[in-house]
Amino acid sequence: MNHDKRIAIYPGSFDPLTNGHVDLIERSLKLFDEVVVAVLHNYKKEGVFTVEERISMIRETFPDTPQIQVESFDGLLVDFARIKGAAAIIRGMRAASDFENEFQMALLNRKLSKEVQSVFLITGQRWIFTSSSSIKEAALFGGDISDMVPIPVLKKLMGQYPKLHKTIEAKKINSSKICPVDL
Repeated sequence: MNHDKRIAIYPGSFDPLTNGHVDLIERSLKLFDEVVVAVLHNYKKEGVFTVEERISMIRETFPDTPQIQVESFDGLLVDFARIKGAAAIIRGMRAASDFENEFQMALLNRKLSKEVQSVFLITGQRWIFTSSSSIKEAALFGGDISDMVPIPVLKKLMGQYPKLHKTIEAKKINSSKICPVDL
């Protein structure tokens, strides 16, 4: 384990990265010197974006933040944490319903590696309803998700979902119109 720097791993699929994820990453940097955003390569599940695209979007979201590393991993998370010299695994919780699954995973990780701690951060209230799944579903049907994802992610989602593209373009046009004022 690296004793010079306090390193944490923030694992997930990040398909796509949301502003809730961004909030947790930024808050994690207040607790740790370095955060490794670990993009899970899940062979069982096909994502909207490739692992490489997800890594690219996360890096574009944090272009001038050298304390944030972005890498992919597969296999056991605690093994990846050991390789990176991490002391902790960051997990976000939106609601009490997340607790049971996260608690079980934390116990398993603790059993597999006593050196790596689980740190739970409560999602910021603004992002409690936000999940990658809900973002994708809203985007599919043209819902305005522009304030729920970082700009690099929004651009990629617009390329994937034609209805979202139309919604965002219409929003740009409507916000640029000057409304006449009745005097």
